[in-house]
Amino acid sequence: MKGYDYVIVGSGTAGSTLAARLSEDPSARVLVLECGGADRGFWLKLPVGYYKSIYDARVSHLYRGEPDAGIADRSMDCPRGRVVGGSSSINGLIYIRGQHQDFDQWQAMGADGWSFQDVLPHFRSIETYEGAPSQYRGAQGPLRISDLKNQNDACDDWLEAAQAFGLPWNDDFNGASAYGVGRYQLSVRGRWRESAATAFLHPALSRPNLDMETRAHVTEIVFEGSRAVGVRYQQDGAVHTVHADVEVILCGGSVQTPQLLQISGIGPAALLRHHGIRVRHDAPEVGENLQDHLQMRTIVELAEPGVSLNDHVRNPFSLAKMGLDWLIGQRGPLTVGAGQVGGAACSKYAEDGQPDLQLFVMPLSVDKPGMPLHRYSGFTTSFWQCHPESRGSVQIADANPLSDPKITTNYLSAERDQKVMIEGLRMVREIYEQMAFKHRWQREIIPGAEHQTDKEIIDAVRRMSATVYHLVGTCRMGRDESAVVDPSLCVNAAEGLRVVDASVMPRITSANTNAPTFMIAEKAASIIRAAGA
Repeated sequence: MKGYDYVIVGSGTAGSTLAARLSEDPSARVLVLECGGADRGFWLKLPVGYYKSIYDARVSHLYRGEPDAGIADRSMDCPRGRVVGGSSSINGLIYIRGQHQDFDQWQAMGADGWSFQDVLPHFRSIETYEGAPSQYRGAQGPLRISDLKNQNDACDDWLEAAQAFGLPWNDDFNGASAYGVGRYQLSVRGRWRESAATAFLHPALSRPNLDMETRAHVTEIVFEGSRAVGVRYQQDGAVHTVHADVEVILCGGSVQTPQLLQISGIGPAALLRHHGIRVRHDAPEVGENLQDHLQMRTIVELAEPGVSLNDHVRNPFSLAKMGLDWLIGQRGPLTVGAGQVGGAACSKYAEDGQPDLQLFVMPLSVDKPGMPLHRYSGFTTSFWQCHPESRGSVQIADANPLSDPKITTNYLSAERDQKVMIEGLRMVREIYEQMAFKHRWQREIIPGAEHQTDKEIIDAVRRMSATVYHLVGTCRMGRDESAVVDPSLCVNAAEGLRVVDASVMPRITSANTNAPTFMIAEKAASIIRAAGA
């Protein structure tokens, strides 16, 4: 067995960040194991390329949820990045930390040391923000964050309408407050995607103390007694074992991390015994507490062609202009992510003034990424509930580590979630009706004007909603004995084993989860360095 101090499983947002930070110590020997391949290819680099990559089986593990009664017995797509950089190489690039209260609530739930004031220095140390200086923003971090580099008249009118509806203007969702409407920021450097791999991992791989293996599927954590001492992985048909003198660190995300723990004997005892796995530690919450943002799209047809990107993609002159804007000006539609404008709002169910709805606007319409844009002049406003109460789970389907686990989503199983989604649709419709935007559109296509009563609306949400790929929470952090990891992210009842990824979130953050996952890894690196000092 070749030995390292730290063996990191997964090169996604957390794994890449952690590997770069730990290898800053020249005496620390670090290995990263990635089950996917290299992050090469034009579509992985072009910002809008997520549209093609997220459902590309060459770079994405296309997990599927179990049939779910909450969404009309549909099976939800659950793609996860299977490439260097993980999901940060295929995601929609939106960079938003979440509401300050998100992290204060983590602290209240037992995640000691994870309040907003605790995590703010780590958010700042991650980034170089291209916008105005602020006490909330970083200016010397590896990750480049840019303001929106595309202007669209219909989006501008939507922002005016949202303000007329009563939502305040917000210059920076990552600043003093996430409340209000404005333009989204993106993980973009110049004209290219900025992933965890480009910002952290690739520059660090020039260090002699950092190694990476790709196409390396970890199948088991190796233990000596209660201590994790390494992992086994398959690569090119061969089985390898690698030793970790200090720690094994799982950064596989909210699907693969609980699966690997369960396969290795840490999880619900009855589940493990059912599949013939030796129980090392009965940990009932491993794989539980699964949370996701369920998105409902509304689509209207614009009254005049030429504003929607649906029209531009079928016009060779418009396509040529897009290409020139991107190539020469480093701006335009090819630099955008999964949302251009939007913001956070409060429904009548919001508590203590904390927004419970997140809005995303795009001047286009499509059924899902990878499919052709609609042939009419479409315009989309999506929304999701910031903090759903519904909880699902991830459980191994058998003892084969290469099998996909069983993902139970349980969307809309909580009554409050249903009520908030109904109010979200009514709110979006009211924004559409404001004078600043009303002249822009002629008919509602999704869900359709025929859906008016609460029952009709929630039935439409069940049939038409989709994930925004924000699966978190399956290895909950807390100070109680039933938590999977403690506030230092060490796995309870195991030595030398830590989890550093979005699975440790006790509660989902209010918006996109990539930025807080960067922060989790940055803070974890400081915890690990302090422990070894």
